[in-house]
Amino acid sequence: MEKHTHVVIVYPHPDDESFGAAGTIRKFRSQGVPVTYLCGTLGEMGRNMGTPPFANRETLPQIRKKELEEACAFLDIDYRLLGFRDKTIEFEPLETVAKRVKKELEDIEPSLVITHYPGHGVHPDHNALAAGTIEAVRMMPKEKRPTIWAAAITRDFEKVLGEPDVVIELGEHFDYKLEAILKHRSQAEGLLKQLENSDKSESEFIKGLKTRLGKERFFIWQFED
Repeated sequence: MEKHTHVVIVYPHPDDESFGAAGTIRKFRSQGVPVTYLCGTLGEMGRNMGTPPFANRETLPQIRKKELEEACAFLDIDYRLLGFRDKTIEFEPLETVAKRVKKELEDIEPSLVITHYPGHGVHPDHNALAAGTIEAVRMMPKEKRPTIWAAAITRDFEKVLGEPDVVIELGEHFDYKLEAILKHRSQAEGLLKQLENSDKSESEFIKGLKTRLGKERFFIWQFED
């Protein structure tokens, strides 16, 4: 892993940073590299309201914001809110998204930006914010552009894109990622209930989670210009 001075992660929802990059964050923070999360929305359109319900459309954004604060404190990173509305980023003009992200990048001056790979997120917000982020970096002078790591998370991405350039394996540190994920209790309620009824060391459920989430994989984005 090359030496970086500041890492910025750009994902659309509270909990994307934990599900998608907790292991990568841990590696950079262990090296003393600052990490900032640019969170696109507050996930206010999320469907999980609990059983029995713990939230409604008015209260869910503040619950998710509090969970984001707790997760970022646990991960030892800063965060900034981009202010887009959940499930609507795809309808924003690309230039609008790019300019919003570019403003933050120019202020932070990261050496590395992590986002989703456009077309290989699992949610339209993933793809739209990723496209805007890559456009934001493209708009910067070449000599000031940070490196981009793009995370492809579709099931068949390796068939389409090939092997990723960067693989972060959590190994024995998987519990760290799991703890970060569980800070987003509103979204991890089902996961939490299953954990409470399982043996962490032996559970097939945990083994399955490690298989799905134990590696964080990225492609280094190449600009044509």
